[in-house]
Amino acid sequence: MWVNFVFTVRELSSIFIIGGILYGLIEIIFRGYTHWSMVITGGLCFFIFYILNITLPTNSLLLRCIVSVVIITTLEFYTGYIVNILLKWNVWDYSSLAYNLKGQICLTFSAIWFLFGIPMTFLANYLRNVF
Repeated sequence: MWVNFVFTVRELSSIFIIGGILYGLIEIIFRGYTHWSMVITGGLCFFIFYILNITLPTNSLLLRCIVSVVIITTLEFYTGYIVNILLKWNVWDYSSLAYNLKGQICLTFSAIWFLFGIPMTFLANYLRNVF
């Protein structure tokens, strides 16, 4: 089966913006505020997930959730290392949560990011049909 892996600049820039805005809104709903670095990180996470979701040779929702947790947790760690440790902006701190790594990522939020893979998959598939 042939699948169209061609992406337009309009499509990918829209995906980045949609991901950033949605993640920013999720943070505002659950934390009461967000930080611009989280909007960029959320956009980048969804951008990468979108491309991988479209190009993965399987329809496994479990695999897409695993991809989701790997992408988000990895970018969360590197973003946290830069903004919280190097720049000392103190955007978030998971050091009080169990199984954290340098206070930037933790098992609890990785489990949440795994679950995010479900709506992210459906949204990515829907948006692919729109574009």
